[in-house]
Amino acid sequence: MHPNQGNWASQWYAGKKVVITGGSSGIGASVARAFLDAGAEVIATGVSSADIEAARQRSNLEGAQLRVLDVRNGPAVSDLFAGLDRLDILVNCAGVIQRGAELDPAVFEAVVDINLNGTMRCCAAARPLLAAGKGAAIVNLASMLSIFGGGMVPGYSASKGGISQLTKSLAIAYGPDDIRVNAVAPGWIATPLTADLQADPARTAQIMSRSVIKRWGEPEDIANGALYLCSPVARFVTGTTLVIDGGYSVG
Repeated sequence: MHPNQGNWASQWYAGKKVVITGGSSGIGASVARAFLDAGAEVIATGVSSADIEAARQRSNLEGAQLRVLDVRNGPAVSDLFAGLDRLDILVNCAGVIQRGAELDPAVFEAVVDINLNGTMRCCAAARPLLAAGKGAAIVNLASMLSIFGGGMVPGYSASKGGISQLTKSLAIAYGPDDIRVNAVAPGWIATPLTADLQADPARTAQIMSRSVIKRWGEPEDIANGALYLCSPVARFVTGTTLVIDGGYSVG
């Protein structure tokens, strides 16, 4: 358990049912662990059977229900949510980045389909379940590249910019159903997706020179943001993107 998680959040999440797409690794797995530590019933998805099997070998997801879900597959998304009896929270972490390759329009399209369209598919499928409860919440995973461009990742950047706008739009659309919709925008977080950058001293120095807080972020930093946005403490917060980047965007 991360020192900032679990005890303080259990007052809000004990017995709640949470679905976390892309919850089998990286930031998604940390979000899943945070909700588990707070007493929630967690369903975490991964894109393939191999992905799920790898997650089973890691102790950090002990207690979660692990399911295969490719967010590109509309019928599979519908089936997952149709099989649930209730739902309180949806966190959309499923995503992909293909540095350099995204300059190819076909790769660009594939990245946007996973990151942006996949998020919309899950939100739409989950909406009836969330609306049946009281005070439900959705958190989408944006990025600091929702703010900046990324010359090597145009698909990722475009999809994450779209996530911020989708979050605003769904906050309006879902508000009458008592569903709050927000997003978190991570900065430079130490995950397998950034392993190559972390191993590059020159690139790390460049990143740290701009960051106000001189370290790589941890996945738990993003999980704490999700815990806040889904909680009653944030009951008047909807349609916002919470930037969690150690001050990189203002440095």
